[in-house]
Amino acid sequence: MPETNPLTYNGYVSTIAPMAVYNVTTGSNGVTVGVDDPFNTILPQMLNYAELRIQRDLNLWPAHQSNATYTLTTGNNAFAVPVDDFLNVQTLSTVAADGARGPLVPVSKEFIQNVCDTALLGPPQFFAPYGGDPATFGMTSIMFLIGPRPDQPYPIEATGFARLPSLYKQGVPATAASGMTWISINLPDLLLTASMIFITGYQRNFGAMASDPQMGSSWENQYQTLLMDGLTEEAVKRFAAPGWSPMGLTPLATPPRN
Repeated sequence: MPETNPLTYNGYVSTIAPMAVYNVTTGSNGVTVGVDDPFNTILPQMLNYAELRIQRDLNLWPAHQSNATYTLTTGNNAFAVPVDDFLNVQTLSTVAADGARGPLVPVSKEFIQNVCDTALLGPPQFFAPYGGDPATFGMTSIMFLIGPRPDQPYPIEATGFARLPSLYKQGVPATAASGMTWISINLPDLLLTASMIFITGYQRNFGAMASDPQMGSSWENQYQTLLMDGLTEEAVKRFAAPGWSPMGLTPLATPPRN
C-alpha cells in the first residue's frame, strides 16, 4: 500500500464532517454517519462530485483497463460492450490461440458500411463506434461495427477507460471501517478538497451574500493547486512527462543533458 494516510469510508465521513462543521456518530453496525440527516442525504452525491471530478481531471492511469472475455459472432458485424465494463473503448484486438493480438484499425462507421458491409466474411480488420444499444438507449451496451463481418467467433480484447469504484460502496457494515478505494488511498487530499467544494455549495458559501463568500473559491483554489501536482504524477506514470519521459519537469536542470 502506498505510504499515505488512506481513508476508509468511516475515516472519510469522520474527516469531512468536522471540516464542514457537522457531527458524526458510529452506529452499532459499525458505520459512521452524520448526526444531521441533510448531511447523510448529500453524502453520496458529494462523493460523486469529488470522485468523478478527480477521474475526469486526472485521467487516472489505474482506470485504463483491459478485458479479453468477449467473442464476436460469426457473420454479425455488431459488437456490444457492456457499459459497466468501459466508459470508453480505445482499442479492439482479436486474440489468437497462442495469445497473439491482432489490433483492429479504428475507422468511421461510413467506411465499414461502404467497404466492408457485404456478404463476404473474413478476419476482422476495422472497428468503428456506433452508439448506444437501441433497446435501452445506451443504458446497457456500447455498440461497435466490425469489418469485415467475422468468418468465425473470434475472441476479442478491449482496452479503454473505466470508472473506478466509489468509496460510497464501502459504506456498509462489513467494510465501512476497512474498505478503501484507489482514490481514497492515493489521493485522499484531493478527495477531501473536492468534497469541500461540493458541500460549500450546499451551505450557500459561494456568493457575495453568503456568510463566508470566499469559502467556496478558497477550496477551489486549493483543489487546483493539488490537481497540478496530480497531473504531473499521472503524466510520469504514462511516460508522458516532458520529452515523453518518466520524469517530472526540472526547470533548474539546464541546459538539457545529451
